[in-house]
Amino acid sequence: MEVFSAILAQYSHHVSESSNFIGVPGYGYALGGMNLLGLILILGAGLIGFIVQQRMMQHMRRFSSERAPMTGAEVARRMLAENGIDDVRVISTSGQLTDHYNPADKTVNLSESVYNQATVAAMAVAAHECGHAVQHATAYSWLTLRSTLVPMVNIGSHLGQIVLIIGLIMVGVSHNPTVAWIGLALFGTTTLFTLVTLPVEFDASMRALRWLRSSGLADQAMHGQASTALRWAAMTYVAAALSSIAMLVYYALIILRQSGGRNNE
Repeated sequence: MEVFSAILAQYSHHVSESSNFIGVPGYGYALGGMNLLGLILILGAGLIGFIVQQRMMQHMRRFSSERAPMTGAEVARRMLAENGIDDVRVISTSGQLTDHYNPADKTVNLSESVYNQATVAAMAVAAHECGHAVQHATAYSWLTLRSTLVPMVNIGSHLGQIVLIIGLIMVGVSHNPTVAWIGLALFGTTTLFTLVTLPVEFDASMRALRWLRSSGLADQAMHGQASTALRWAAMTYVAAALSSIAMLVYYALIILRQSGGRNNE
């Protein structure tokens, strides 16, 4: 649940950091001549992300007032047990929308409200996070791929921005965009990660909804509410992927604009 906000925060950091280099020869030129398409993509992705997040929060608040027969913690333990998983712990974690499954220590981490409350929203979120535990136990291929990408993404997201900025400076000084493209490729590992995350999140929600129906825990009305809540939660990951793609295109346009403009001088 926290991935969308983390990605947006990361992009805000990139933009603010980039502004410190406007005085470097060629860099201010690139920003000043940025293709309008890049600006439209950034603003459009941001608007979509804002709308999706607001709708998700609206539904979560609404379904947090709808009573369910079990707390989130009880739902999680029952779903794990009925899927034959006995080596995963269900624990409470502080904060809101901090719910996640940690495959490293095999824990389903539920925010305090989800862990303690017996609501439709808590039931849906708890079942979704247990869906990830089931994926892990069954070696779901997309989850395995995402876990494999984590080290590469950690390197690419941090090293990529440094190499990209150095590359943009080099384009301004030597007109050579090679390093900038290498930096963009490293930065693009984050985009790849957001795309691989989509099937993982949608599958976890489908597993949760199937179990809620088969277990008899949720009646038809509650199942529909849980489906709505999880659908909008999954859409935040779609919005995050769109934002990541927009940022990738944004930087690509800067490189093309800067290298093309300098070559035409």
